[in-house]
Amino acid sequence: MTTHGPVMPIWTCGGCNAPWPCRTRQQELRAEYEGASVSLALYMGAQLVCASQDLTWVPAGVLHLRFLGWTR
Repeated sequence: MTTHGPVMPIWTCGGCNAPWPCRTRQQELRAEYEGASVSLALYMGAQLVCASQDLTWVPAGVLHLRFLGWTR
């Protein structure tokens, strides 16, 4: 169980207050989804959709990089 979960609706990290997913959570997710990169991308895509409904002022490209850019 991680302390680095999202605090909604502002989408900051509950563990370190950085924008979620923070570096620590990214590393945790990479480990959790090791060998299942498509599943990781699908999970993060779903999180992107949720976040885009809350963070309407953030440009779509910025959200895309934040939620999916690191999964490659």
